[in-house]
Amino acid sequence: MLTLNTRRRFVTRACAALAATAALTALAPVAHAQDKVLNLYSARHYPSDDQLYALFTQTTGIKINRVDSDDAGIVARLRAEGAASPADVVLLVDAARMAVADAQGLFRPIKSAKLDAAIPAHLRAAPTPDGVTWTGFSTRARVIVYDPLRVKAEDVATYEQLADPKLKGLLCTRSGSHPYNLSLFATVVERLGDDKGQQWLDGLVANMARPPQGGDTDQIRAVASGECGVAISNSYYMARLIASDKPEDRRVVERVRVVFPNQATTGTHVNIAGAAVARHAKNLDAAVAFMEFLASPQAQAYFANGNHEFPAAKGVKLDNPALKAMGAEHFKADTIPLAVVAKNLTKVQRMLDRAGYK
Repeated sequence: MLTLNTRRRFVTRACAALAATAALTALAPVAHAQDKVLNLYSARHYPSDDQLYALFTQTTGIKINRVDSDDAGIVARLRAEGAASPADVVLLVDAARMAVADAQGLFRPIKSAKLDAAIPAHLRAAPTPDGVTWTGFSTRARVIVYDPLRVKAEDVATYEQLADPKLKGLLCTRSGSHPYNLSLFATVVERLGDDKGQQWLDGLVANMARPPQGGDTDQIRAVASGECGVAISNSYYMARLIASDKPEDRRVVERVRVVFPNQATTGTHVNIAGAAVARHAKNLDAAVAFMEFLASPQAQAYFANGNHEFPAAKGVKLDNPALKAMGAEHFKADTIPLAVVAKNLTKVQRMLDRAGYK
């Protein structure tokens, strides 16, 4: 039986998906199958990505025709187009979203020795006899931001400590149902087990300074303003503030500190921006070539640093001053397979409903 909150969430998401589909339909049509063409549906919208695509075309001679939208709009369009879809490659910005689209049969498994060699297995979908359906190409850490005047670093050294009663009235987060949080919570529940995981989520709710609201940058600003004492954020939001020249952003950076959690245990949770070959790709060779290109060291620099993310490919070094300023150069990342975490999403959403986590 679905709770009222869950039903409302489903209705809201459905309406958003329909609206996104209508908006996408109004865009110029994407080119259909032809030589030297790749049709890309992308949820990434960073200037450095334009340079990345230009580099791919320059290197391979394959022209990219791109449709931009958010994840929900892209998934809705793929479902509506079905076998007639011109999409060859799909770029989404969260493992949970990749898993949901994969479960709907929207991706085509591929086999690539280059991808197998370049990208760690825990950052890809679980392999099948037909190949792998999606692959992460950049990562971001889910960090803890805190006010050093109100909270000690040793009291927020792990995700588990966020539920400690000593932090009562201090915690701020965005919606628990947002994919960034869902992926983190699914990881912690996988580590703790269902019973302790439910207790942990209950503890987070009990420690809230205010109802969940806003995005990750809002949480960081709320800590800096004193509204909250501790918050959860993706690392690139903090890096953007560090890289900013705006006086108001500099003041925020000076007021807060960052912890990469669980360094002495399982490591900090990381999420991905990833890509997949569309189920009905007409330009399969170009799609696989693009996927392999994204794993190259040169492409990794564009793909990751354009949004202050971390390279996903093995052996590619971090070269981002803002992330280095956060102490991110050598942090220990959790290596739990994201494909395993994705299986917990529905269960964790029910647990959030039971905890009253909005």
